[in-house]
Order: sequence, then structure tokens, then C-alpha cells
Amino acid sequence: MEKRDAHIHTPFCPHGSKDALKQYVEKALERGFDSITFTEHAPLPPSFQDPVPLQDSAMDLRQMEVYLERLSQLKKEYDGQISILTGLETDFITGYEEETAAFLNTYGPSLDDGILSVHFLKTGPSYICLDFDEHAFQQLADRFGSVEAVYEQYYETVYSSIVTPLGPFKPKRVGHITLVKKFARLFPYSMSPQIRELAARCLDAVKEHGMELDVNTSGLRKKFAGEVYMEDWMAETAKQKKIPLIFGSDAHQAEDVGSSYETYKSIITS
Repeated sequence: MEKRDAHIHTPFCPHGSKDALKQYVEKALERGFDSITFTEHAPLPPSFQDPVPLQDSAMDLRQMEVYLERLSQLKKEYDGQISILTGLETDFITGYEEETAAFLNTYGPSLDDGILSVHFLKTGPSYICLDFDEHAFQQLADRFGSVEAVYEQYYETVYSSIVTPLGPFKPKRVGHITLVKKFARLFPYSMSPQIRELAARCLDAVKEHGMELDVNTSGLRKKFAGEVYMEDWMAETAKQKKIPLIFGSDAHQAEDVGSSYETYKSIITS
């Protein structure tokens, strides 16, 4: 089996480290990886206002061409040593589907791979980044009325991301499908039958639309999560449905490339 880390960020991430691209590649080589995908946070839709305080959730659109060129150079430099794929982690934001599709149509031809993720939940006329910090999550719970209601809105939005047409270059992999659990130690909650049904519907849609799932180990590095962003029953269901389960460290610094790969292996082989 090819050893692959398909969710890696870069120095183009405004909220990550400034480790050089080469540091990520060298760490992947050191840890025996055959393939990596750089999946920087795609620029947000032009008319969308980033709700986090520093507005640093994603790469600036003006950096896209430089990002693509730098990765193109990197591929040539490491040709024959490791497979490097150019990708993006694109946000699905309710109400901004057309702008997202337009962006993908413009830059999709230059990409080898991609992830579609939900970070922002719509609350009335505004949006909140659910994984920004525990205060943002509390704000969501207050707005929606309960922690369960946050889970409900999250999985409704994830489902929409899977079934919404975004053009021929729509990313094929769903990112960290249990990201809503990032602060689970502060907001304990076990999925009710209703929420589990919504999550299961997402898995059905992933299969129906020929998509993949990001088995994201970054939750193990988050002090209020402490687990892979995928519940055991989800992994079992995905294996039964033959949905590809793709490893992603979600590294925002070179040291985290390949982090907890053995945990991923145990998930897919158990």
C-alpha cells in the first residue's frame, strides 16, 4: 500500500507555521512516505467576510499563482524521490456555492487533488467558525440552542457540501467529518439517534457521489478533542461501503507530517 499523507498545509497558511515547503517534504521522506498532497486553505469567496478576529482562515487570493508555481517547482526538484500533489482544502459555505464553483472552475485545472471541508456555520445573517476556539463553539451552542443543535447544523451542512454541484473540479474528498467534536471534552455529547442518522446520511451521499473520506489524525493533537476525526462506526460503515479512507495529518508545521499514521493503519485494517 502506498504510504501517503494527503492533507498537509504550507507556509501560505496565515494561521500556521512558516516552515518552508522543503521542510515538509524532507519530513515526509524521513518518515518513509511515498506521496504527499499539499492542501492549503483555498481563498475564501470574495464577498464572504472571514468571521475570525484576524481574518486569517485562508490563503489570500493574490497568492494563488505563487502557490501553484512553488509547488510546480517542488515537484521537479523532488522528482523520483516522492510524489507531490498540488491540492487545496476548499471551504463549503452555505450561500456561497456559486462563488466557490467559479473559483474551482478557474483553478481546478491546475490541481491534482482536493478536500472539501466545513468550518463555517451559518447562524441567521452571520457565520461562525466552529473550530476556531471554545468560545466560538459556545457561541454556536447559544445561537442554536444546544450542543446537539450545533451537531445537527454541522451534519446538515456537510451533507449539502457532498450533494451540491460545484462543477467538474469539485474536490472529491470530505475533510475531517467529525470536526464538530474538536471541543468535545468541554462540550461532552454522544450522538443521539437523530444526529447519527444525519451523519450516516452523509456517508451514504459520499458513496453515491464517488467521494472519499479524510481520516484526519489532527484531532489527536488537540487538547479538547483527543481522537481521530472519525468515529469507529463511521470507519466501519465506510469500509463496508468501500468508500476510500485517505490518511491526512492536517499538518500545519513540518513536524506533524505523517503524525499518527500507525493509528490510521489500525483503523483501516481492523
